[in-house]
Amino acid sequence: MVPVVRAARRRIQRQHVAVCDGIDSCADRVIADWETDRVTDREAVVEPLRDCLESSGILTRLPLVLSDAVDATGYEMAATPVSAPPYVVVTSRGPVLRATIDPGRLVIRFDAFEVCSGSEFDSRSCSEPEYRRLENGLCLSVSLE
Repeated sequence: MVPVVRAARRRIQRQHVAVCDGIDSCADRVIADWETDRVTDREAVVEPLRDCLESSGILTRLPLVLSDAVDATGYEMAATPVSAPPYVVVTSRGPVLRATIDPGRLVIRFDAFEVCSGSEFDSRSCSEPEYRRLENGLCLSVSLE
């Protein structure tokens, strides 16, 4: 199944650079309103990110990215994706795209944020999850589940 994942990732990296850059830019806009480099309120990530993706037109482009990634695998989707669950979901880490194809479920994650639980960020303990911007920008991951 590695060729399926590789084909989808390559298609996104080569044909959808503007979408990836747009997600990265929206994530930067989200943290511009934070008072510190992390927040504990999940909605301080999800809602502003979704709003920015929507106002920039990226949210409506994500189903096209999903369709194109599926096309690159050589498989077909049973239905046309839309910019809503189950195809497109904006999470506290970033947008997630999902499609069911013959060998399984193709999952594409555009992680722009990370979640701290426990003492993952530093030596202090987190009593509740904390969210912060990934230091290296956007992380694209593609998997077949």
